Amino acid sequence: MPKADAVTDDALLTEVAKKPPSSNLSSSREKRWLEASSEPTIRNLRQTLERHRSERQLVVIQDFPDPDALSSAWAYQLIAQQHGIQCDIVYAGTLSHQENIALVKLTNLPAKRWSIPSLKDRDLSVYQGYVLIDNQGTTTQLMSLIQQVGLPLVVLIDHHSIQGDLKAEFADVRPQAKATATILTQYLQAGLLKLDSNISEHVKCTTALMHGLRSDTNRLMQAGEEDFMAAGYLSRFYDSQLLNAVLQTSRSRRVMDVIERSLKNRKVYNNFSIAGVGYLRYEDRDAIPQAADFLVTEENVHTAVVYGIVHDEDEELEVVIGSLRTNKLTLDPDEFIKEAFGQDRTGRFFGGGRMMAGGFEIPIGFLGSFNDNAEYAKLKWEVFDIQIKQKLLRLVNPEDNLIQT
Repeated sequence: MPKADAVTDDALLTEVAKKPPSSNLSSSREKRWLEASSEPTIRNLRQTLERHRSERQLVVIQDFPDPDALSSAWAYQLIAQQHGIQCDIVYAGTLSHQENIALVKLTNLPAKRWSIPSLKDRDLSVYQGYVLIDNQGTTTQLMSLIQQVGLPLVVLIDHHSIQGDLKAEFADVRPQAKATATILTQYLQAGLLKLDSNISEHVKCTTALMHGLRSDTNRLMQAGEEDFMAAGYLSRFYDSQLLNAVLQTSRSRRVMDVIERSLKNRKVYNNFSIAGVGYLRYEDRDAIPQAADFLVTEENVHTAVVYGIVHDEDEELEVVIGSLRTNKLTLDPDEFIKEAFGQDRTGRFFGGGRMMAGGFEIPIGFLGSFNDNAEYAKLKWEVFDIQIKQKLLRLVNPEDNLIQT
């Protein structure tokens, strides 16, 4: 970001934050910030919620939810409550990043894990519809069950690129937005929920939104004007000490081991750092994006890709999971990952992304079962390691033939 722009945004953030919660929107910039969400978006969402008054909805977030998804889903839940709608926020994977665990525990964030084995006992007939927040159904294992029972998609709110042809009664998908938390904050300021700093739940939710916005904009370093406006508004309500407690959470030893592995195994091609980290336990999955965050800080590296085979002992399931981080403005993570790994037979992409970050998840299929034979496990990893590198290097360095024939 140019220095002049940074000064302007800092001044703007200070200006907005100084206003008391009850002040009118006198700033022309603040008014302009709300234009995108005031009409017709806010009116349409309000009408949609009113049509579903007193119903019960299932709010679905990605299997490994990040602060942006968790906080945005919570904000939607509070908004929906104003129309008598009861929402259950659910995810099928696990919370493995230490900051995400701390966020949920310290704020009592109402997100529930629905493990895959428990799905057969879930009664979805109690819900009249479902909601997708910060995803479009491609990063959650719950979609097959939802589609099987025929639940209608009522609301879709996301900031990622379009992932498929989903038909929602209300959809607000903004690939240009840096965080879904920014979108939900606009809803709050537009009046869908009147925040009160004396209500503990409001304070905790806005703290979570600030964390979500901060994490998806690289501590606001990649934030746009809308994100600074959202942060300015949230600053009137959030608890800075609570947020600091979340951010001060230490990395576990297992996360540090994965970062060390990525550093040892990395190969640099044309300023791309590519590292396979071998096998990981399911609950350590979030070590992969943290390793990518670390590798991209190396000198002469603008993009880092880290991947590994994640094993779920409960499900006897193995899947290749990877993360991409970049500081190259001309590289589109969503386009890069989709081009590298393509689609499955149903047309579902194996991954995607947003500005400066992306991820992919590739089922291993027939070979995806745990084996105690160390030599077999080693051979299997080598095959997938070479295959992932081969697909990445087609784009990174097309002249490099990884598999010598």
